[in-house]
Amino acid sequence: MGDTDVTTDANAPWLIVGLGNPGPEYAMNRHNVGFMVADLLAGRIGGKFKRAGKAQAQVIEGRIGPPGPGNRRVILAKPMSYMNLSGGPVTALRDFYKVPTANIVAVHDELDIDYGVLRLKLGGGDNGHNGLKSMTKAMDPDYHRVRFGIGRPPGRMQVADFVLKDFASAERKELDYFVDRAADAVEALVIEGLERAQSTYNS
Repeated sequence: MGDTDVTTDANAPWLIVGLGNPGPEYAMNRHNVGFMVADLLAGRIGGKFKRAGKAQAQVIEGRIGPPGPGNRRVILAKPMSYMNLSGGPVTALRDFYKVPTANIVAVHDELDIDYGVLRLKLGGGDNGHNGLKSMTKAMDPDYHRVRFGIGRPPGRMQVADFVLKDFASAERKELDYFVDRAADAVEALVIEGLERAQSTYNS
């Protein structure tokens, strides 16, 4: 499916999923940038993550956007399974909150994009990302993605080692700015739609 807006129910909630691995040892890994964006959005919403019933996830329910028709109900989630099992918690939340697949946004690290660069899209493949692979297997690929570039590993470093390492000291100097921009992109996607958000953030 192409990069077009397919949402038909303006009143349907949005499920924003930050992908990562639970536990303090993974907190600053490149693979956990989805969690970082989710944590920042949580601060903006003004809530605290809580366990989501039977779903293996932490969630916050809230609203984003200005008062009026542009305001959107959102469920912000961090799966508490490991990355390669993300599909189970996401589908459980989708079913519980009755979220259309087109209203699901996965925020994740992306190897094939330079560090800090964003790409927003709807549908597509998983590009070897285990979190996306699990989500797509559990439902279908027609959900939105906010792809946060982390670049490729240097030299002969294995991909698995690279994504499970913390951001380098030089990267951390700009990390807060890039995470903040990714959170802005998520909000723009939900409030303004994919095409307008792409025109602003697919730089």
